Amino acid sequence: MPRTRSLGLTAPVAPIKPKVFTNFGITRTDNYYWLNQPTSPEVLDYLTAENLYYDKQMASAQATQQKLVTEIKGRIKQADTSVPYRDNGYYYYSRFDLGSEYPVYCRKKGSTVGPEEVLLDANDLGNGRPYFQIGNWAVSDNNQLLAYTADTVSRRLYTLRFKEIATGKLYPERIANTGSEVVWAADNKTVFYTRKDVTTLLPYQVYRHTLGTDPKSDALVYEERDNTFSLEINRSKSRKYIGIVIASSLSSEYRYLDASSPTGPFKVFLPREKDHLYEVEHLGEKFYLRTNWMAPNYRLMTTPVNNTAKTAWADALTRHPEIFLDHFELFNNYFVLNERRGGLRQLRVVSWRDKQEHYLKFDEEAYTATVGVNREMDTPLLRYNYTSLATPPSTFEYDMSTRTGTLLKEQPVLGGFNKHDYVSERVFVKSRDNVFIPMSIVYKKGTKLDGTAPLLQYAYGSYGLSQDPTFSAARLSLLNRGFVYALCNIRGGQEMGRQWFENGRLLHKINSFNDFIDCSLYLTKPQTAADGTAASPKQLFTSPDKLFAMGGSAGGLLMGAVMNMRPDLYKGVIAAVPFVDVVTTMSDPSIPLTTGEYDQWGNPANEDHFTYMLSYSPYDNVKAQAYPNVLVTTGLHDSQVQYYEPAKWVAKLRALKTDKNQLLLHTDMNAGHGGASGRFKSIDDTARQYAFMLQLLGKNL
Repeated sequence: MPRTRSLGLTAPVAPIKPKVFTNFGITRTDNYYWLNQPTSPEVLDYLTAENLYYDKQMASAQATQQKLVTEIKGRIKQADTSVPYRDNGYYYYSRFDLGSEYPVYCRKKGSTVGPEEVLLDANDLGNGRPYFQIGNWAVSDNNQLLAYTADTVSRRLYTLRFKEIATGKLYPERIANTGSEVVWAADNKTVFYTRKDVTTLLPYQVYRHTLGTDPKSDALVYEERDNTFSLEINRSKSRKYIGIVIASSLSSEYRYLDASSPTGPFKVFLPREKDHLYEVEHLGEKFYLRTNWMAPNYRLMTTPVNNTAKTAWADALTRHPEIFLDHFELFNNYFVLNERRGGLRQLRVVSWRDKQEHYLKFDEEAYTATVGVNREMDTPLLRYNYTSLATPPSTFEYDMSTRTGTLLKEQPVLGGFNKHDYVSERVFVKSRDNVFIPMSIVYKKGTKLDGTAPLLQYAYGSYGLSQDPTFSAARLSLLNRGFVYALCNIRGGQEMGRQWFENGRLLHKINSFNDFIDCSLYLTKPQTAADGTAASPKQLFTSPDKLFAMGGSAGGLLMGAVMNMRPDLYKGVIAAVPFVDVVTTMSDPSIPLTTGEYDQWGNPANEDHFTYMLSYSPYDNVKAQAYPNVLVTTGLHDSQVQYYEPAKWVAKLRALKTDKNQLLLHTDMNAGHGGASGRFKSIDDTARQYAFMLQLLGKNL
């Protein structure tokens, strides 16, 4: 690679090394397939050259980026503690110390004012490492032992360790390449964990380990041979059962074992069935199921512990087919349903005794209310979490018997923040096929809504993962500079129910892209009132020369698709860890996540799926046209979207685009899909994105 390019003075040009693919008579030529070699010096040199080019192009915004880092960091209460929750006689919480990157996990016995026991100090464990992340941790039933998992690379391959809490003594066992979760049996010496395939990163085996023994002798208790399914392990809230959850996008199976008999065989609750998803909890003499059996939006059912056949299942309450059941929480005297109506979460409390029910009330137009940490069953107190685009994350305790709530904590935001200075709205945008798309919008009071304000539009729209309106302290740096922020609940998520997901996957995926574009058109064009008169200026939020689009991972695919379809609508696009080479990736079952996502994108071995995926795959549809300004970010160790997808995409865009707009690729050489670890290191990623937009607007500060 020429020295001038390696110094970042000109845009790097990736060598062309054609690789030809032929499927169903269609030939594709991939000129940059060679970038799929993470240890190749040529590849590393190319990524380094792109980083140097990024640094050169963003040099004038460096002061802005550092100012943003200082701003965002300045809103964080550095010494902070979570709200403790009670579990098995102890109060558990985490805290951040002044200046620390990682949390310290602690507990106190009997009350919140007793002496503190430190379970894990992630700062000590992650000291000197470019990346560190605690996966999960679990305490034994006798409260004496701790099992935890940690990732030091950002590939989501965890190492399982064990610790004696009172003394801090670490057991010698190190079990590598596990999933994040770990579950204790009731005997205080047996644990269950999942093991991952180091190539595909799929958790596919469940092992049983006895504390103090050689892991090489661990017993394999289950292996999943269908690579479209993955595994999780859990323990019921009642502590009675250990469960193996075997799931794909559209089908699941649950196996369970009495936690007091850890060497016994797991029983199958109900064998997996096509298009049947269910999850199981336990209370008393019954199992409780959230199931989509004959209920696309799910329902809550019960069955006796001694008979889990469908013939024994019964509805736990009157079903409302139009309401989407997102989650349920069991207590001895109550149960709580987290439901969706009109795209927003609601909390419904039901009494077991008389089935009397009521909903919690929330005042904002757009908000998120979710069930919090509720480890104990014999209590009338419900912990729930609340946030909105203007309200910081808040923890409430709600007495289900008296119907009264108490705010336990609203996350502090330093620097003079006042949530009443911001306006949050919710609108429904009519799509080209007459579907109404929810969109949540926030801006600071006084922002001119006459089309001159810059706006950041965000969406995801895949896997049935709902994107709820939540608060971001970092986002204030945009809102305070006159930005509007819009969150679009496009099809492919599950905000409007199961059909919303179905209408945004496989051969309907184009709906996701059209929905996003239709939201962009709504934001950039004056709307017409119902009587045909011109809409008020308030409805014109921005213009194409001030509109920015952003998405990450599968949302990065969304960015790539809308860029190809309507590049004229956007001033700039930010694609974080973008999944853009859909056909090639989904054609390779050795790539992490591929086989488990056939239900989402399709299997290219099927001609209909192949041709449809090829029609929208961002990488395959790059063409000679003008594109917006683009910032692409990735991580060398990304376990979800391999770094070479965005790298190839940028190389192809650079070769074909006809404009002189910025095209930048930034690769974090020490991180993966989630970016940098630590609460402060990750701020750099956010500041980088914001500085990119501000520079394009001529607002370097």
